[in-house]
Amino acid sequence: MRLGELTAGLPRLAGPEAAAADSGVEISGLAYDSRAVQPGSLFFCVTGFRSDGHDFAAAAVRAGAAALVVERPLGLGVPELHVASARRAMGPLAARFFGDPAGQLRMVGVTGTNGKTTSAYLVQALLQARGASCGLLGTVKSVIGGQEREVQRTTPEAIDLHRDLRAMLDAGDAACVMEVSSHALELGRADAVPFAAALFTNLTQDHLDFHPTMEDYFLAKRRLFVPDQELRTPPPRLSVINAGDSYGRRLSEEVPEAVTFAVGAPADYRAEELRCGFAGCEFKLITPAGERDVRLPMPGHFNVANALGALAVAHGLGEPLDVLVETLERGVRVPGRFEPVERGQDFAVLVDYAHTPDSLQNVLQAARELIAPGTAARVICVFGAGGDRDRGKRPLMGEIAARLADVTIVTSDNPRSEPPATIIQEILAGTRDSAAESGGTVESIEDRRTAIDRAVELARGGDVLVIAGKGHEQGQELEDGRKIPFDDVTVAREALDARLPSVASAGTR
Repeated sequence: MRLGELTAGLPRLAGPEAAAADSGVEISGLAYDSRAVQPGSLFFCVTGFRSDGHDFAAAAVRAGAAALVVERPLGLGVPELHVASARRAMGPLAARFFGDPAGQLRMVGVTGTNGKTTSAYLVQALLQARGASCGLLGTVKSVIGGQEREVQRTTPEAIDLHRDLRAMLDAGDAACVMEVSSHALELGRADAVPFAAALFTNLTQDHLDFHPTMEDYFLAKRRLFVPDQELRTPPPRLSVINAGDSYGRRLSEEVPEAVTFAVGAPADYRAEELRCGFAGCEFKLITPAGERDVRLPMPGHFNVANALGALAVAHGLGEPLDVLVETLERGVRVPGRFEPVERGQDFAVLVDYAHTPDSLQNVLQAARELIAPGTAARVICVFGAGGDRDRGKRPLMGEIAARLADVTIVTSDNPRSEPPATIIQEILAGTRDSAAESGGTVESIEDRRTAIDRAVELARGGDVLVIAGKGHEQGQELEDGRKIPFDDVTVAREALDARLPSVASAGTR
């Protein structure tokens, strides 16, 4: 594709500095990393948080870049397309280069603090219930044409995103469900994606290391539903919003045509007469198309909310209600989301990605619901907090764990460049008053494997052990970018196997 064809009709990208004589340059690929440049590439000089792509432009030209997208003149002997933001230019140009695959797929975007992954898995299953193929882009994995791939980030950079969407379309996918993070919305990764539907799950404290305030965090999420008019991207044809969340109620007021859902609150799609246990939840589903009795094989009120939002999206896109209910009742497994670890023990072990105050509270409340009434069974919680991330949530999570769990073991999560002991102490600062009031016990063990071993050792018959924070993740992130293999499910299974000879007598100790 020639440079002129790539930029035609995009006046906000092609400034007056882009010489007309340069329009005939042939572009054979797009890159934002100089190491990925191939002969004929258009290289985007993206200004990042740690480095500036303009500093790597010379290397890109040496590697064969045919032209550059720049924010300031460089004079390196190849055509330069001058723009206000190289990062924001990637979306529209990538969409054009790959033939606008998003416009030919039924795109569903899922955003929120908690529940994005579960909701995305549920929407994908619902849209595939009648045989259509639906791709998936998210935190745990991507699925393109039925083939699973590993992911680097929740929402890919714009070039990678449109390349993946092109691959989905070529592989026969009719739709795509993608998690859309606040970072992605703030940085324009989802620009130029016309969404058929958008789903808002909730908004609670997280990512305040990136967003200055909760208001900024909300406004980033809002962009999925109320796009920047300058981008010429239309709003979603269907907006589905959680009216059981305070920010969701605010958003629904700004999107008056939105479809709402909620657990135990007024909404277009809602759950009433809710009963939850270890096997899942039963409730009466109220919809604009009528009522149904539903048995959802996923425990926890929060999972009922996830199911309601997913169902509202699929139903709003034209899928039959009875088919959707049948699909939900068959069950959808989501790795690392309230995932049980079974090795024959007489207590429950659940692994969950909960890494925010709200999500930790949700899973611990759900764990409490699994305790048999009238017994001395306990909730045990193992968790930590990530380094180089929002420090303000650490004591909040400590307070919640000490209040809702009978036994709390604070440990390391992904410490990154921070000393694990420092993170643990900040968490422990929030546990003291709650532990004193609740009568629970709190201890700290820096090594995560040892902490999980300890929790399994303490568990008795009927207890519910929650291992929170990492969920599906397969490694621990340490200083200097090092990552060591670590899987909570595997480690919990190994701890249970080591204890199995004594499990039978666990309830009598």
